[in-house]
Amino acid sequence: MNRPTNHRARRLAPQAALPDYTYVSGRHPHPTSDVRGHSYGVEIEVDDFDPMRWDQCTSYLFGVDLFNYGFYWEAHEQWEAVWIRTGRRGDVSDFLKGLIKLAAAGVKAREGREIGVRRHARRAGQLFSRLKRSHAKMLGLDLEPLCQFAAELQARASVCTGDSDDNVGPLWDFALRPSRA
Repeated sequence: MNRPTNHRARRLAPQAALPDYTYVSGRHPHPTSDVRGHSYGVEIEVDDFDPMRWDQCTSYLFGVDLFNYGFYWEAHEQWEAVWIRTGRRGDVSDFLKGLIKLAAAGVKAREGREIGVRRHARRAGQLFSRLKRSHAKMLGLDLEPLCQFAAELQARASVCTGDSDDNVGPLWDFALRPSRA
C-alpha cells in the first residue's frame, strides 16, 4: 500500500473544483468554520437522491472524485450529506456509511493515527460485508473489492499512516470506479 505517485482516476464530477488542500486538523484552516477555509460559507446541497440514478447525483460523484484524489475529509463531508438525504436507514444508507468510514480512515491516516485507521476500516468492512450477502454492487461499486480494501487497511494500518507535508494526492493505490455494468 505504498503511496502512488501518478494515481489519477477519471473525474466523475469535473464541474466541481477540487480544493486547494485536504483538511488535516492542526495543519490547515478548518474548511467550513475558518474564514480562510477552502469551503467557508459553502453548503453542500443534495437534490432528491434516487439510488437507481446514483450516476446523476453530483454530491455522490464528487465524493468519489474527492476520495480518489486524496481529499478524505472532504469526501466524508460530501457522502455524509447524501447519507443524511437518504434518511440514514437501509442498505443504501449503510453503504454510504461504509464509504464515509473509508474516508474517515484516510483522515486518520493523514493524521498518523493508526488506531483510528484500523477502527474506521474495520467498521467499513463490517458494513460492506453485511451488504455483500444480498448485493454484489451498490451505487455502481462492487462490494467485494471494497471489502478487500477495508480488510487491507485494517491489517496494514501502520503502513498507511505517516506525516505527509504535501497532503495532496491519494494515500493508497486504490480507486473507486463506479459503473453501470
